[in-house]
Amino acid sequence: MNPTETDTSLFRRLRFVLVETSRAGNVGSVARAMKTMGFSDLVLVTPRCEAPLRDAEAVAFASGAIDVLEGARIVGSVAEALEGCNFAAAVSARLREFSPPVWSPRDFSSHVADGAELRPALILGNERFGLPNEIVEGCNVLINIPANPNYSSLNLSQAAQVLAYECRLAAQGENRTQTGVGFHGEAASLAQIEGMYAHLEEALVAIGFLDPANPKKLMPRLKRLFARTGLETEEVNILRGIARHMQGRRAP
Repeated sequence: MNPTETDTSLFRRLRFVLVETSRAGNVGSVARAMKTMGFSDLVLVTPRCEAPLRDAEAVAFASGAIDVLEGARIVGSVAEALEGCNFAAAVSARLREFSPPVWSPRDFSSHVADGAELRPALILGNERFGLPNEIVEGCNVLINIPANPNYSSLNLSQAAQVLAYECRLAAQGENRTQTGVGFHGEAASLAQIEGMYAHLEEALVAIGFLDPANPKKLMPRLKRLFARTGLETEEVNILRGIARHMQGRRAP
């Protein structure tokens, strides 16, 4: 768990409920999907596979999320699985004539992340048959994952991963940080950047690309371009090196 997560965070409050799951491997895959996004509360309702929490396929597909499997519970009814919950969402690709309001994963995640008093549950049905109407009709909302209408076939763990991802983003909210990719150098100072602009302008004049008598808006546009990049000291040095090379190659 992240250090900023508390007992009232969505990471602690959200429960995943699998109803009549047929393959132990899918149970393991859902556990993995949950753990990668920081969730751990898993409940199985009358699974159709034997020993789904210890099955070799479940363990293999969990791929390290063994703690989620070991902490999961098996119960005999949806009502028992929802004990302690006060907001339930059925997940289904099939819309019903009579159903609760239809929400997207983002609608759901935003709602439950903002409501610290909510103890929400996501209910996912059997791989082949989905959820029966009576379970859907007893939920607060029906979540439909927007997908290709010509092929909207998400498997159980894929659906769980989409939902867990959206819930993680919503739960982190303003605390979410962008780690970026690769090396990040020291940010260039304003003085370094202004010096680079002056040097670049001299070089552009030297090669005849910029007419000092009629500069138009070339330099303001270049400044706006570089301002969007968040220049680092080393990058400024590279650009000044290019400018020096340009000054050595005067226009004919």
